[in-house]
Amino acid sequence: MEQEGIILDENQVAALEKAKEEKQAHGEIETYYPGFLVAQDTYYVGYIKGVGHIYQQTVIDTYSKIGFAKLYDRKNALVAADMLNDRVIPFFEQYDLKLMRMLTDRGTEYCENRENHEYELYLAVEDIDHSKIKAKNPQTNGICERFNRTVQNEFYAIASRKEIYATIEQLQNDLDTWMNSYNTERTHSGKYCFRKRPCRLL
Repeated sequence: MEQEGIILDENQVAALEKAKEEKQAHGEIETYYPGFLVAQDTYYVGYIKGVGHIYQQTVIDTYSKIGFAKLYDRKNALVAADMLNDRVIPFFEQYDLKLMRMLTDRGTEYCENRENHEYELYLAVEDIDHSKIKAKNPQTNGICERFNRTVQNEFYAIASRKEIYATIEQLQNDLDTWMNSYNTERTHSGKYCFRKRPCRLL
């Protein structure tokens, strides 16, 4: 194997491959600029009496950590595509950025037969590549899971004690206010953020 003009022996090749596998197992991902790799996940918010079951479509740009969250009363391919069409792609277009690749799990809302699956069709129309997390693999969509824990602890747990919501729209309005603060006021640590606010990395 040759790497940058250097010929590696079998032991060095094995060591490089092992390091790559360990990075993947711990959920580390390679990302180079906003829009290069964007992660999406479905989060079950819970059941609200009079409103019903509520699901959140979570989308996080893996470089800037800009986050998006939209609530639905179901989880399927149509709402997964709607999230990108309604919130994510218009946002990136404001900054003349192209969304290059989506990272999802293998839930039915994200992958199935490409010919008649709304999410897969939407990605094809928008020329967006699709990476899926391997089944039964220790690597998970960690960036979304961390965000989902944060929004649960810092928003939903507090909002549910302060307000009685009669509609998804009411909850979405308060969630949008919290998301604006998350993206524009809260500093993030990590490989690319360096204690900056997500909005500063665009």
